[in-house]
Amino acid sequence: MKIIMVMAVTADGRIAKGADHFPDWTSTEDKQFFAKTSKEHSVVIMGDKTFNTFPSPLKERLNVVFTLEENPKEIEGVKYVSGEPEDVLKELEEMGYESAVLGGGAFINGLFLEKGLIDEIVITIEPKIFGDGISLFKGDFNLDLKLIDTEKINDNSVVLRYKVVK
Repeated sequence: MKIIMVMAVTADGRIAKGADHFPDWTSTEDKQFFAKTSKEHSVVIMGDKTFNTFPSPLKERLNVVFTLEENPKEIEGVKYVSGEPEDVLKELEEMGYESAVLGGGAFINGLFLEKGLIDEIVITIEPKIFGDGISLFKGDFNLDLKLIDTEKINDNSVVLRYKVVK
């Protein structure tokens, strides 16, 4: 299964100021880019902290939410999962999905990267600086990327698309 991580970061590489920071700081164009890309793949994988920053599940996509909660409440369009990412991806493949967007946060991004499950990393760089905050990945990595494409989506924001060198 192809996994494309799609995230927005500040110019200093932060995805949020803190765990409960609502992702309303990105540009309209980035929001449109994320919606279009994630709808193309029909699945968005994220951690429960990221999911809980949204007012409601992302529409027209399966929201796959990693959680440690024993009995999460059932929500239409949401599939709560736990365990190994490889097992979750296998189950998604059995459901007929061929690709998915990985949408954070830092712990889940780091877990997928550590296990070699990310094929592409797509980053919107927004013209903001948070200083302190949450990084793109949690963990210690030394990974090579190959730049596939760049796209300027407005006067101040750019999307970088990388292939993960495996």
